[in-house]
Amino acid sequence: MIKSILGLTLAALLSTAAAAHDAGEKDAKVTLVYEHELPNVPGKSIKSVLVEYGPGGFSSAHTHPNSAFIYATVLEGAIRSQVNDGPVKVFKAGENFSEMPGDRHGVSENASKTQPAKLLAVFVVDTSQKELTFPIKK
Repeated sequence: MIKSILGLTLAALLSTAAAAHDAGEKDAKVTLVYEHELPNVPGKSIKSVLVEYGPGGFSSAHTHPNSAFIYATVLEGAIRSQVNDGPVKVFKAGENFSEMPGDRHGVSENASKTQPAKLLAVFVVDTSQKELTFPIKK
């Protein structure tokens, strides 16, 4: 089931791949590319987002809904990531990581100042949840 969902999500990504960052943009571009209620888990859905980082691009520190389990795969380039107080790690194309409900994502950025990077994040989350990312206020 997960392979078919990822396959459908990747097909949707191909249709959005033309929308790329301008070189001057630093904020990550986030696009919802897939959403489907889970028929065997009432109240839960899978929602997938494509996160595109321009060279030197980043996402501000953030959290996700308390109901969200996230499985992320780097599609292109390399992503620097830190979850909670863990070490900052670099994930390259084809590598993945997960975030548990309530985790804090302190670092989420392109590891390159010259090449773009893309990440697919698949959320298992409450169907009623509309917002998937909440900035951490300093």
